[in-house]
Amino acid sequence: MDVTPILDPLNDAQRDAVASPAGNMLVLAGAGSGKTRVLVHRVAWLIQAEGVSPHAILAVTFTNKAAREMRARIEEMLGYGVRGSWVGTFHGLAHRLLKYHWAEAGLPQNFQILDSDDQLRVIKRVCRSLDLDESRWPPRQAQWFINGQKDEGLRSAHIQEQKHDLFQQTMLRIYRSYEEACDRAGSVDFAELLLRAHELWLKQPDLLAHYQQRFSHILVDEFQDTNTIQYAWLRVLAGKDIPVVAVGDDDQSIYGWRGAKIENIQQFPRDFPDTRMVRLEQNYRSTGTILRAANSLIAKNFGRLGKELWTAGDEGEKISVFAGFNEQDEASYISGEVEQWHDRGLERQSMAVLYRSNAQSRVLEEAFLQRGIPYRIYGGQRFYERLEVRNVLAYLRLLLNRGDDAALERVINTPPRGIGARTIETVREQARLKQLSLWQAMGAVAEEALLPARACKSLAAFTDLIEDLAPATTELDLAELVDHVIGITGLVEYHGKEKGERGQARVENLEELVSAARSFRGEAEDSSALQNFLDNAALDAGEGQAAEQEDSVQMMTLHSAKGLEFPVVFLSGVEENLFPHRMSLEEEGRLEEERRLCYVGITRAMEKLYISYAETRRLHGSDSYNSPSRFIREIDPELLEEIRSGHGFSRPTSYAASAPDAPPGLALGQRVLHQVFGEGVVLNFEGAGANGRVQVNFDLEGSKWLVLQYANLQTL
Repeated sequence: MDVTPILDPLNDAQRDAVASPAGNMLVLAGAGSGKTRVLVHRVAWLIQAEGVSPHAILAVTFTNKAAREMRARIEEMLGYGVRGSWVGTFHGLAHRLLKYHWAEAGLPQNFQILDSDDQLRVIKRVCRSLDLDESRWPPRQAQWFINGQKDEGLRSAHIQEQKHDLFQQTMLRIYRSYEEACDRAGSVDFAELLLRAHELWLKQPDLLAHYQQRFSHILVDEFQDTNTIQYAWLRVLAGKDIPVVAVGDDDQSIYGWRGAKIENIQQFPRDFPDTRMVRLEQNYRSTGTILRAANSLIAKNFGRLGKELWTAGDEGEKISVFAGFNEQDEASYISGEVEQWHDRGLERQSMAVLYRSNAQSRVLEEAFLQRGIPYRIYGGQRFYERLEVRNVLAYLRLLLNRGDDAALERVINTPPRGIGARTIETVREQARLKQLSLWQAMGAVAEEALLPARACKSLAAFTDLIEDLAPATTELDLAELVDHVIGITGLVEYHGKEKGERGQARVENLEELVSAARSFRGEAEDSSALQNFLDNAALDAGEGQAAEQEDSVQMMTLHSAKGLEFPVVFLSGVEENLFPHRMSLEEEGRLEEERRLCYVGITRAMEKLYISYAETRRLHGSDSYNSPSRFIREIDPELLEEIRSGHGFSRPTSYAASAPDAPPGLALGQRVLHQVFGEGVVLNFEGAGANGRVQVNFDLEGSKWLVLQYANLQTL
């Protein structure tokens, strides 16, 4: 078998990872080092060079988009399809496992997946049943608690109640009742997919043995983002004999706030015996200057597995560091640079503005609007999360499963059909008292005449609507069914009544859903097309891209930027207390994660990187005086050029030159030390000679004006 096409496009380190003998391997893949290529070529190598069956390979990644891309590239390289192979996300593969073994997992055959919004609806209903005041016990807080416990592998029965902790006691009450509600409805949330799949391994040793015999190789992408339950699931499946290839980058672990454990990638060599470590350090994205800046920054973190990015390409321009007087000045500079880059022929979509907090976007947006620069907030609401789309999906779910309480609650009065809050609460009460689904409870309410005749008639009309639609699930193909449901339920007229472009956009989204159904091709052979479509929609929720628009500047948070790249990047608001965020100083390990986040931001830039900060910034209604971020000071100063107000296009100046009244030895933006107030940054000068004054923003004491002859400032 000729394996030249597999190995030829690779560099030495990539080739080492791809053609390595079977065994546990940790591939430390630096930013822009071609990790996806390594994964794809490794799978192709196993199949073509080692003779491994595609069905014996389990490849796991984190998003459906990445999984689809991986599968497509594998098939392109092999020259044939690998339909039926286990390439997917953690949640997708866990769902597939549970669909095959629903009985062993203690689930109904047609169990439903609750997305985040539906899960919250169930929790709200649970809170009402427990007579909890939502203002004191917000359902979303309980949602975070429940998902956090499941991510750690803990059910309510595993958690010991703390007698003197009212919060924990209340959260446990909600968790228990929520588990009961999900069991009654035959529903599972996202976190439950993984927890239940892990329990399946533990409770069914024969089933585990079957899959351990089936899979001879496991590959995992983005390993630094795994949480506790994902890591445990992999360890149990791998056992002692299945080799695991983990690809990741400890320097890009930035999701600790949502459960990712950087300890997993650090622990891997100890938990998986005889692990080989391969480092992918050659970067194919950024200039040498940008990479050296990233290396010098991340070197300040402790406990790294260690690597040094390099490129065979050009050194490129220095990094421009702009100090704005305030946030408007900073935004004006960024928008001006964008405009000039565009005038020189660069597409706007090749430029990205990154920020630590969403709240920072407002001033930047205003600056772009003032200059007439189109922009796009990356990561807007996704297709399957949109209101009108979710309404259709809820109707479709109800057609398959009348016991889906979350779906019923969503559409029972959408469009409005005279079923008010009092009627719905009566139905809920009957469901609680008699341990029924809401659908069954509606029948009980009508049979016992627990509501006025008009209300019972409205409930009956809704019931008839669903029952009349039901035969279409077998008579029509998927696209025709979706179109039929949209038309009969009146959702087009209902959403089309909204004013202006929003109503038109909602109707267009309903039409697009029919197109999505028409092009959908499911993989599971043991479920209906509709069930597959609904499962896919639930798994895809939160991973789609916003609609394409005209050529526009990309604006996004640093967390949203991971995995993306742009020729020109503006890293804005790089100030102490903003980035790193002030909360990071209060929790162990958070500061290092903030530094990794900055590292991610720097390595998004391909050709030119700007870093900017404001000397004063209005936050929460008051002016703050934050010093430049420590992250700027941690970058090798030889790689930086300093820009100040009054700038032209990337025109470097020195801080000292910008202040004619600056006393000898001092400059705006310079760090100084005061014997009493500690370290700070020079903001302004006033007057001259012995009576001249200097304004310094001290790290601990805030902004102060000092008389120069008495200040005794030492430059740092």
